[in-house]
Amino acid sequence: MPAIAVDNTTTVQNLLIAFEGESNAHAKYTAFAAKADEDSLHGAASLFRAAARAEQIHAANHSRVLHQLGSRSECEIHPVEVKSTLENLKAALNGEQYEIDIMYPGFLQEATERKNTAAIRTFHGALEAEKTHARLYAEAIALLAAGKRDSWIGEAREFYVCPVCGYTSETEEQHERCPVCNCQWERFEIIR
Repeated sequence: MPAIAVDNTTTVQNLLIAFEGESNAHAKYTAFAAKADEDSLHGAASLFRAAARAEQIHAANHSRVLHQLGSRSECEIHPVEVKSTLENLKAALNGEQYEIDIMYPGFLQEATERKNTAAIRTFHGALEAEKTHARLYAEAIALLAAGKRDSWIGEAREFYVCPVCGYTSETEEQHERCPVCNCQWERFEIIR
């Protein structure tokens, strides 16, 4: 494995943090989906599964860049604390907001200063997907808090996940390509 260039040290540390965060989010959302299904909130479970798949894509993208920079992608998967589906949705939203407001903007700034296009691309794709997750989690929280279990959170539904960047949509888009990475729409994965 090649040595890590000194000017990439911080970028590698950021990628490792992001890789671990995305890997743990995948595990967490998978467990949250099982709980939502148990609670007969199958639409919320579908959302958790779609977000889990997106986080898995982000982790793979971060891992690829880590390997390009001469590092390994290793992390610890932490035990998941599963609570009520409403509490799980709130925990997921808090995690996404942290990534949107603090983590990815800082990582993007550092990668941009280093002109590391591979890191910029993987951080940008993750950031944009996290924005859609946060919006969908907030909507699910509002519906569940209002007692609207007969809305989309109650019935299993399809979500569409870009296999390249993890962008997630609740509707079949009207355009031909992913708005984040330009991947062709017909390549999107349907998660239910």
